Amino acid sequence: MQLNDLRPGHGANKERKRRGRGTGSGQGTTGGRGNKGQNARKSGQVRGGFEGGQMPLLRRIPKRGFNNTQFATVYEIVNLADIEERFEAGEVVNAENLKARRLVHCNEDGIKILGNGELTKKLTFEVDKVSKSAEEKINKAGGEIKLIEKVKYTAKKDK
Repeated sequence: MQLNDLRPGHGANKERKRRGRGTGSGQGTTGGRGNKGQNARKSGQVRGGFEGGQMPLLRRIPKRGFNNTQFATVYEIVNLADIEERFEAGEVVNAENLKARRLVHCNEDGIKILGNGELTKKLTFEVDKVSKSAEEKINKAGGEIKLIEKVKYTAKKDK
């Protein structure tokens, strides 16, 4: 057998159905879509939640109250176990170093250290928040914590 003798197995390459190419093709006229109706039309598909002109469920349900999700502060979390395996003793754990080691991606709201795992190295932490259990483990290992203060802007008052 030669390389130029190789062919795909029987039934491996199946030709697509050519719809709407005359009645002799077996898929002509309606093209397998049936007669009339929304699904027989050119687009056939509608956006999600569309109920054929009826008032959609999402618009029928009353909306009350306030939702804080768009204003909430979302911290990127890092566990002590991950820091233990990726940092050497004496290093500074801050946003730049965490990003370089791919432990955080984009820290818009800040970084929080959680206490999952053990810490045996003396490290300096410069982050936005630290959990109580993580704080105890860091202090026990001889490390120090410097919390970053966020600057809050207030509206200027007219004099």
